[in-house]
Amino acid sequence: MEQNANKNKIYVVGHKNPDTDSICSAIVYANLKTKLTGQPHVARRAGQLNEETQYVLEHFGVKAPQLLLDLRVQVKDVELRKTAGLKGSESIKTAWSIMREQNLKALPVTRGEKLEGMITVGDIATSYMDVYDSDILSRARTQYRNIASTIDGRVIAGNEHSYLLSGKVAIVASSRQLMSEFIEEDDLVILGDRIEAQQLAVDLNVSCMVVCGNAAISEDILKQAKEKEIVIITSPHDTFTVARLVNQSIPIRHFMTKEGIVSFHMKDYVDDVKEVMARKKFRDFPVLDNKGNFLGFLTRRRLLNSRRKQVILVDHNEKNQAVDGIEQADVLEIIDHHRLSSIETMGPVFFRNQPVGCTATIIYQIYQENGVEIEPIMAGLLCSAIISDTLLFRSPTCTPLDELTARKLAEIATIDMDSLAQAMFKAGSNLKGKTAEEICFLDFKQFTVADTVFGVGQVSSMSEEELQEIKGKLLPQLEKIRRNHRLNMIFFMLTNIVNESTELLCFGPESREKAIGAFDLAFDVKSLQLKGVVSRKKQLVPALVEALQQ
Repeated sequence: MEQNANKNKIYVVGHKNPDTDSICSAIVYANLKTKLTGQPHVARRAGQLNEETQYVLEHFGVKAPQLLLDLRVQVKDVELRKTAGLKGSESIKTAWSIMREQNLKALPVTRGEKLEGMITVGDIATSYMDVYDSDILSRARTQYRNIASTIDGRVIAGNEHSYLLSGKVAIVASSRQLMSEFIEEDDLVILGDRIEAQQLAVDLNVSCMVVCGNAAISEDILKQAKEKEIVIITSPHDTFTVARLVNQSIPIRHFMTKEGIVSFHMKDYVDDVKEVMARKKFRDFPVLDNKGNFLGFLTRRRLLNSRRKQVILVDHNEKNQAVDGIEQADVLEIIDHHRLSSIETMGPVFFRNQPVGCTATIIYQIYQENGVEIEPIMAGLLCSAIISDTLLFRSPTCTPLDELTARKLAEIATIDMDSLAQAMFKAGSNLKGKTAEEICFLDFKQFTVADTVFGVGQVSSMSEEELQEIKGKLLPQLEKIRRNHRLNMIFFMLTNIVNESTELLCFGPESREKAIGAFDLAFDVKSLQLKGVVSRKKQLVPALVEALQQ
């Protein structure tokens, strides 16, 4: 059931290095889509939460979405062949009967739910073709109940739950003298209705007598057998048939494959699984959970029917900002407010892109269009996203629709936007304990212009002192970060929300010159102060792209 539930699940996810809009829009849109369709939609995040977003989620008592790092097809997206496990004490005959009935080539051998081994057609063939030892039943610790079941017999004396622990299997078809020389104590003997042979078997203290053809057994012999704890099994079959069938009673644990079993787990990626399968000759591969419990078999044929993960993207439409493996996913929808970019889909997709300051504004529009009343907590999340993306309406990306939407949502959620904004921005700029690299990638996006790959990070604060402290931590490390991440250029925005300005840090060949040209600054300035520039999307990136294209 859980596997089927997982298959029907649709992920709603934002971009890598998620901001408050990316996370809140994913949570709220997943909530709306579940209501509208009745199908489970779940929010996921593509990276670590920043301090501001954590504050928002804690403020409204909402659990953070689980991390989704890869959208490639996994074993859990493939329908497994469900097969009940057999106990190791079950007979070869039982295993073969199940294989024949269900047209299987292998069965799992389990103790409880744990996988102990596998019994295959090849293992059963070995038990027939390569075993010549008459003591194989005792070496395999065969249970008398198994023997009786295999030869369609019944135990009429002795403990059917006990085991043949020593001795060989012998067929009694000779004189008393030859029997005395050949039969030993603890042997299992196969015989017929000869009274003298039955008596001799009792006298020699065999462990088990198998009487064929449902031959009569005298009360005296039964009494003696019970006194000596000799097991007596009667079978309707003749001696030849019993001798032929008896090896099928051997427990499967004696012949099962225990070493070198190649198994997979539900979280393994199908790409990796195919590579392993290509090197192995097996047909059935067991799938285990993290406790070693057997879940089912994976076969090559079933891989062909694997199902792509279904996903809705919010707040981005660029491949390098999307979760890894997006090219293997089935993208159902894209809800965004950025420029059009490089996401390619397998088929037609619902794409909604509006020139507003925040994805959350679009999400609330969809609520209204469908006549769905939004809950106060969901309204609070969307309002927080708009506050964050528009810097409380100070950003040039902010439209009248963003502000109108935020004020409606604030009323529904009964929140004071000014107080919430101050608390959010304070939390977002509290970066104590974080490394320079962690700060750099808290709010970071990567772009490509021709052959130039550049990244832009941003920290916004209401305190200039705090921004300078962050600058002191970043400056010695940004060049190293640029090289480690193979970027041609890296830019970092230190944005003062109160002054509505940004100090821009530049690293990489010609990065400073390109930024100076983009904003028409003097070449001898010590620091790049960009007055009125607070938006990466609408102000900084377009100017840099134009400068790089020239």
